[in-house]
Amino acid sequence: MKHSIKNIFNNLSLLLLSAAIFAGLGALVSIEHTNAYAKIDNLNNQKQIISSLTKLPKDDIELALIQFNGKSTQLHGDIRKLRQMYKYSFIERYLLLNSKEYLSDLDKLSSLTTSFNEKASNYYTSDNNETTKEKKELNRSFYSLYKQIDSIIFKSIEYNKAKFNIHKSMALIAFVVISLIAVWYRKRLKLIYKDLEFLYNADKKNDSIFTKEVDAISLRMKRKFVTSDNPAMLDPVTGINNLKGMMSSYAEKKGMKESNFTSLTIIEVDNFSKSNRIYSQEFTQNILKKIAFTISLHEQSADVIARTDYNQFTIILSRASKEQSFKDIEIIRQSISELKLKSQETGSVKVTVSGGFVIKPNNATLDEALRDAKKVLLYAQKSSTNKIFQKRDLPES
Repeated sequence: MKHSIKNIFNNLSLLLLSAAIFAGLGALVSIEHTNAYAKIDNLNNQKQIISSLTKLPKDDIELALIQFNGKSTQLHGDIRKLRQMYKYSFIERYLLLNSKEYLSDLDKLSSLTTSFNEKASNYYTSDNNETTKEKKELNRSFYSLYKQIDSIIFKSIEYNKAKFNIHKSMALIAFVVISLIAVWYRKRLKLIYKDLEFLYNADKKNDSIFTKEVDAISLRMKRKFVTSDNPAMLDPVTGINNLKGMMSSYAEKKGMKESNFTSLTIIEVDNFSKSNRIYSQEFTQNILKKIAFTISLHEQSADVIARTDYNQFTIILSRASKEQSFKDIEIIRQSISELKLKSQETGSVKVTVSGGFVIKPNNATLDEALRDAKKVLLYAQKSSTNKIFQKRDLPES
């Protein structure tokens, strides 16, 4: 079974896009790791703050209150930071599904912090000594708050363990999948390159062509070689196709660019026919060879050129637009008119051609297109010389 290069590269492109998306997920995971460490640091910092709030000196009550107000405000600010960081904890929110539990813990932490700040404020504004009721309530509130912070820290550690297990599994799966893909596509790319080497060096044998496209090109190359190597298909004077060779070449190439327009043009050398032989046979053949060579300079892979009569050439072009086809035919006509030739009989010779240009409809045969082109050619010869006429130039059109 032959494989399609297009499908292989489409799949490879999709896999590369998937790898880019996976790399983006990896970046989000790294952000989450950073947040996890920042979260633990934040909670430990809160523990230090509440510890310091229980040990402020009461000798200078105004200074103690200033320090208390600043640190108590910082506690609530740290809790808001925890809520903000949780927005980027994608694995916790969407895989571990701990939003309800975690936000509930933060609500409780906020409530206990507010209660602790009230108890601390009562203690520092009270005139009683350390054995008073305010001190006991402050210590009780401190231990409750401290316990809640430790509880969140322990849960965060458990969350981090669960996330690490997910990361580890994903990394292992990604490594296995990417390794298999790398081996799989490395083998296929080597086979594609081997096919391309075969096309580059047609003499090289390749018994197992891997891709459909190269197989199709190979078959066309072989058919083309048989056609060009068959003397019955070639014009003996110019070396290009004769009428039979043109028919065969067109049959081989007509499917190469199906979306293009196919034009057919018959050009005939002006004042140059079997009944009007003003030059020697050798010089006549030289003219025909130069015209054939000039036409071949503009030939593309899907084109067909042929000498189909004594002084006639047929040119079949495959182009993306009708305008481009006619433009290329005009360039060929102009190139022929610029040929510089000298004969012993008449000296300098000016070679010009007239032509009939038609666009071949998809539902028309090549013979029908040839008949239409000949009609246009006859009208062109009656009307002018050194000019290409189109079907629309005919009077009935």
